[in-house]
Amino acid sequence: MSSLLSLSHLKKYYATQKAVDDISFDIEKGSIFGLLGPNGAGKTTLLRMITGIFYPDGGEIILDGKAFNPAIDIQQIGYMPEERGMYKKMKIGEQALYLAQLKGLSKAEATEKIKYWFKKFEMESWWNKKVEDLSKGMSQKLQFVITVLHEPKLIILDEPFSGLDPLNANLIKEEIYNLAKKGSTIIFSTHRMEQVEEICDHIVLVNLGKKILDGTVADIKQQFKENIFSIQTDNATALTDNDLFNVIGSDKNKTLLKIKEGRHSNDVLKHLLQQNVNIMAYNEVLPSLNDIFIKLVEGTHATARAFQNI
Repeated sequence: MSSLLSLSHLKKYYATQKAVDDISFDIEKGSIFGLLGPNGAGKTTLLRMITGIFYPDGGEIILDGKAFNPAIDIQQIGYMPEERGMYKKMKIGEQALYLAQLKGLSKAEATEKIKYWFKKFEMESWWNKKVEDLSKGMSQKLQFVITVLHEPKLIILDEPFSGLDPLNANLIKEEIYNLAKKGSTIIFSTHRMEQVEEICDHIVLVNLGKKILDGTVADIKQQFKENIFSIQTDNATALTDNDLFNVIGSDKNKTLLKIKEGRHSNDVLKHLLQQNVNIMAYNEVLPSLNDIFIKLVEGTHATARAFQNI
């Protein structure tokens, strides 16, 4: 699969701060891509360069095989920022129509697409409401519609589920999947790691302006696994430390085992069967993205502090 977006050695500096420091990665067409990082990591600066709001101080952005030209290519991008930028006094229908025409749609095309989305999201009665009269969740649905109605090649969603109840969050999530299936490429930025695990194909983690992790969700979880297994038996007390594993936790009939280096999970199974342990379930425990995120970000900050003290 070819890349829709490629960032090559991208840099952006503010005085002495390196907001984005030599970051490179590719985003495949039709993928749902997670851009992650703590506050101040450089995510927002990256997104603003990808949308042409900021110009990079170094490096290159390639969009669909060509050098990114913000004046032209912005029509191919839909950007839903975390901080909403809608006109509070303007009626919702008029605002959606105005913004759609700015993205290159004719008034007739825009009207047709807005009616389609408003009906789909049960927003038809909102047409004459003002943005200031909407709840945060309602504003979020409107912002999502405005972002995607011109059918952009690249859709950037920054905290798209903020303020949404579970029903509407699921509605937006299903549309994200549908848009990707239809060929849109989606950049999904959030602090909610469980959403990233569920939705994203590939992620990049940035911190202190640098890329510190890049890969598929499945590969990254495999990379950081610690040889921990969960076993369910009819007698958890029969499991004790030995030369194959250490018991690191237990809850009723479930026990967590950490298999020792050089040993294999099959060795543990063979040992337990020889001990006549009745095994009801046996699964490898992979780290969550949240655990990996905390481990890497804390490690990066510790290294940075150490260098500052030299």
